[in-house]
Amino acid sequence: MMKKLLIGLFALSINVLPAMAAGPSVALLDAGNDLTDQPSLQRGAKLFMNYCVACHQMQYQRYERTFRDIGIPTEIGAEQLIFDGSKVGSHITNAMAKEDAEKWFGAAPPDLTNVARVRGSDWIYTYLKSFYKDESRPFGVNNTLFPSVGMPHVLQELQGLPTAITEEVEVNGHTVTRIIATETDGSGELSVDEYDQAARDLTNFLEYVGEPSRLESEAIGIKVIGFLFILFILAFMLKKEYWRDVH
Repeated sequence: MMKKLLIGLFALSINVLPAMAAGPSVALLDAGNDLTDQPSLQRGAKLFMNYCVACHQMQYQRYERTFRDIGIPTEIGAEQLIFDGSKVGSHITNAMAKEDAEKWFGAAPPDLTNVARVRGSDWIYTYLKSFYKDESRPFGVNNTLFPSVGMPHVLQELQGLPTAITEEVEVNGHTVTRIIATETDGSGELSVDEYDQAARDLTNFLEYVGEPSRLESEAIGIKVIGFLFILFILAFMLKKEYWRDVH
């Protein structure tokens, strides 16, 4: 039995170790998020409601909670950021039927409530900056971080249509073409720096949605640690008082 177990573990290691050694093929960019930056969160919310919510929903997050947390007055949020007639206390959902989404995109667009917790903010930021022109794809674009993605470049209006910059490298004796960067065609409404900021704002907002109470929890945690520190001092002084005659 032990011999079979060792053989099985050895076989597993042969398959797993090369995959581990290969690592990610695209280096992630630093999103540099700041959840205390409310203007950034507000801009990110505007981007999400205008470009993303038609396909992606946040069924575990409510409009009212979102507006309150990021400093948008409820009346203004309801007027400018709710486009489907939902009540301000409703969850952030869309009207796209799952069957239609699967027909149009090959798979239903995922709910984005927890995408930052699952993927990480750096992944989201890199993904938003990694689209490039690829006429072989159904929507005319591909993504270096997520090859053959079934999603159109919804922010193309802002960024323009990037093209891939490639180089030829030798891999195991074969020449392959590798994408090393992308370069926008300048047709977007935003400059390169402005689009970078927009991608950061949207990433920042998605990170907030993944854990809306994070800042509050961190503030409470600091207070609890401070309370425990003071309690330790009092307990230590009380212990010395009780044991003074013994020592």
